[in-house]
Amino acid sequence: MAAQHFISTEPATGTSLWEGPVGDVDVEVAVARANWASWASRSLSFRIEALRRYANVVRGKAEPFADLIARETGKPLWEARTEVESVIARVEISIAAYSERTSQRRIDGSLGLRTALRHKPHGVLAVIGPYNFPADLPNSHIVPALVAGNAVVLKPSEKTPAVAAMLVECFHAAGIPKGVVRLVQGGPAEGKALAGHPDIDGLLFTGSASTGLALNRQFATSPEKILALEMGGNNPIVVWDTPDIYAAATIVIQSAFTTAGQRCTAARRLIVRDGEHEPLIAQILRIVDRLIIGAPHDSPAPFMGPVIDNDAADGLTESFLSLMMKGARPIRHLQRPSAGLPFLTPALIDVTEVAQRPDVELFGPLLQVIRVLDFDSAIAEANNTRFGLCASLLSNTPQLYDKFWANIRAGVVNWNRPTNGAPANAPFGGQGWSGNNRPSAFYAADSCAYPVVSSETEQLRASIGIGLRDD
Repeated sequence: MAAQHFISTEPATGTSLWEGPVGDVDVEVAVARANWASWASRSLSFRIEALRRYANVVRGKAEPFADLIARETGKPLWEARTEVESVIARVEISIAAYSERTSQRRIDGSLGLRTALRHKPHGVLAVIGPYNFPADLPNSHIVPALVAGNAVVLKPSEKTPAVAAMLVECFHAAGIPKGVVRLVQGGPAEGKALAGHPDIDGLLFTGSASTGLALNRQFATSPEKILALEMGGNNPIVVWDTPDIYAAATIVIQSAFTTAGQRCTAARRLIVRDGEHEPLIAQILRIVDRLIIGAPHDSPAPFMGPVIDNDAADGLTESFLSLMMKGARPIRHLQRPSAGLPFLTPALIDVTEVAQRPDVELFGPLLQVIRVLDFDSAIAEANNTRFGLCASLLSNTPQLYDKFWANIRAGVVNWNRPTNGAPANAPFGGQGWSGNNRPSAFYAADSCAYPVVSSETEQLRASIGIGLRDD
């Protein structure tokens, strides 16, 4: 029977971009399994140099790579270029992280005894990536996995297969063995088959909370396998006692609407003091009216492009209407300016009077406004979620930030910065439904190798000092 084919289209135009066959999970895992030991046996310096060559390959293809990312995701070209820069930077960050988090250590003891701490790779690691950062986020798992000596099988989002194919080609072009970095194209069925494959030694996942929860249940009976979950967020941004309304409005917009709101770190809820929110909302609307929404290569460059596809746009529209039916008050409606294409205008909706607010990640340019009476209520409202990825406070009062930091439940807590301001050279992860306490970014090294502790001495020496009868 012929292999199934599927097609990737450009969100901004609807034109076909890529077509290819659905991959065979069993074949790809078997190839990785057959090749990982030879890669692991290579010296760390060999693997590091191979990955530095990979960074140079990507650097040499930076512009066509950014062009492909922009066309397949719909994000502006300027933003796609920053994603390619992050892919390149990930190599040196991962090398430094491996040295710091999983380096070899020796501790000398008495009588020549020493304790050695070394780390071993797990073996074959599956990587399941999302569509919003189809190069950077899989790359942030693949590179540290390869540094540690693992083989990798990548299952990208079925919405961004072309970017994944180019990413894997760059690894191979750098001389990293083809058997060590494998690619499985396909949809949810292939992702499920890869996650449940008996010959993988772990899974590094970035995606939705619903899929992450299903994976957590699936892996509950496989404690021998590593599972690192990087999921979404229902992230709050709190604005309190700040005189610079324009700067606050700008940061709110950057938090909520960059990448058309398709970031796990995007602000979903704006929490403000009731009665003092009107100037902030008015300034946000003035800036929103100036935002350029367009195709990746438009001139002047757009601030944001479309969401990934029409299904996503339809789902967000339905969510907006559902909030209205529950009693929310629209401030700026979610509109579809281009018929048949998934462009959306940024939307704001006041959900203060909604009794049962849905605790979900609305993955798009939709910001919910919540008015509260005091700062304690603002913190309580910010924590009123099962998620716990990012939170930001915009305030000129250090004491308020101290209180906010101490009481907020999130893995990334920012002050006078956007919710999506997370550096790559620091750990990244969240609480609750945002992750399983295995942060990525700089701490991704922790999930790619396990520690082995050895007590060692060069001479055989033993005695039993108590509990023996006389000879």
